[in-house]
Amino acid sequence: MAKHDPHLDLLFHALSDPTRRAMLNRLAQGPAAVTELAGLSGFKLPTVLRHLTVLEDAGLVSTQKDGRIRSCAFQPKALQPMTDWLDDQRKLWEARLDRLDDYVMNLMKERDK
Repeated sequence: MAKHDPHLDLLFHALSDPTRRAMLNRLAQGPAAVTELAGLSGFKLPTVLRHLTVLEDAGLVSTQKDGRIRSCAFQPKALQPMTDWLDDQRKLWEARLDRLDDYVMNLMKERDK
């Protein structure tokens, strides 16, 4: 069984919500003010800030305050643990399917004898 990784849980949780994914899609184009993100989502500022807190906790977004303007930036390197985990899962399942394919092929060869 795989080890439990709390950071991986934070990443998947952050990406589980369509509003947060939409925010990341916007931030992938470049930094944006919190008010711009609020305007895109149609949510009130407190709701947007809660979503941003989840993204920040996962390391996906960094914020910077300049006067009264809070800007957000996407941190794509934070996705690496999830990418690594997904790659490991893909390799595991490909190996299992390859073994299953070999088993079925052997059964078919024995049946044809």
